[in-house]
Amino acid sequence: MVRYYSIKRGFVDIPNDRKIHKFPIPRLGGVAIWLCTLLTFAILVLLSWDYPHGNGLSGILVGGSIIFLLGLVDDIYNLSPKFKLFIQFGAAVVAFLLGVKIEIISNPFGDPILLGIWSFPITLFWIVAISNAMNFIDGVDGLAGGVSAISAVTLGVVAIYTHQPISALVAAILAGAMMGFLLFNFHPAKIFMGDSGALFAGFTLAALSVTGVLKTVAVTMLLPIMILAVPILDISYSVSRRLFKGSNPFIADADHIHHRLLKAGLSHNRTVMVFYLLCIAAGSIATIFVGAYKLYFILVILILSIMLILARLSKSRRLNELQNNIINKSDIPEKQDS
Repeated sequence: MVRYYSIKRGFVDIPNDRKIHKFPIPRLGGVAIWLCTLLTFAILVLLSWDYPHGNGLSGILVGGSIIFLLGLVDDIYNLSPKFKLFIQFGAAVVAFLLGVKIEIISNPFGDPILLGIWSFPITLFWIVAISNAMNFIDGVDGLAGGVSAISAVTLGVVAIYTHQPISALVAAILAGAMMGFLLFNFHPAKIFMGDSGALFAGFTLAALSVTGVLKTVAVTMLLPIMILAVPILDISYSVSRRLFKGSNPFIADADHIHHRLLKAGLSHNRTVMVFYLLCIAAGSIATIFVGAYKLYFILVILILSIMLILARLSKSRRLNELQNNIINKSDIPEKQDS
């Protein structure tokens, strides 16, 4: 229904040099994801489920709805990057005031660090960064949706292990919404999640990862970093690359890691599978070794190194192809004048 409405109203993603698809695609898939999540909670409340207060759930739902609406307006009107960033921080502030807080950071070389007054800025940075990270990787059919689903399932498993039923419920609802959406988003996609869906998914994962699951000393900040290693690496690589070039880090381009893999010759589906497998591997290891801080630290470095190597290999392969094309063209004999 959302797809047909998007087509009817002209809310579609138009192809250009930066984008991979060749035909206009509806871009309001985030509406379905957000509605599915909110309606599920509404049904649970109507079924006499006791709404849990004071554990960050309100922060996830309210802040997530704010950032969803921001993405929806951006999908329709193309807002400026500065304005979007301002509203994103506003949504993060709302979430913080409603209980979504990072209070402890793991220290692989000693005792955990209590943040105190630094909890506020670090929480805001984490939420905004992960929200944008998920939006950054939403450049290939099925990529952001699949990574979100895998991350949500992993957080759900950890929440069950650490006896956090509310966090597990939120993770399960988000994973279900993403899996349903993926049926229409796998290549070739029939609909895109747009900024509304990507920002909402990223915000929910970021907020979920620092609420119930992380209220125990056994599971602290390195766990979500491990689970969300794939989008974290992509946004770190993309922002640092753009800053190094002197360009705006929030202006989209076609040089993300998934773009490099495509340029290196991987098919669309294989590129997505590379990200899925890395995400599954990171999530599985994080789930198995809950509480092993030093091991987390090593594994985070390992995953980041693998992703950087893949990006470097794809760039080298692309350069070799360009060199071969130049050589082949130079070998063509010039046409002799008669």
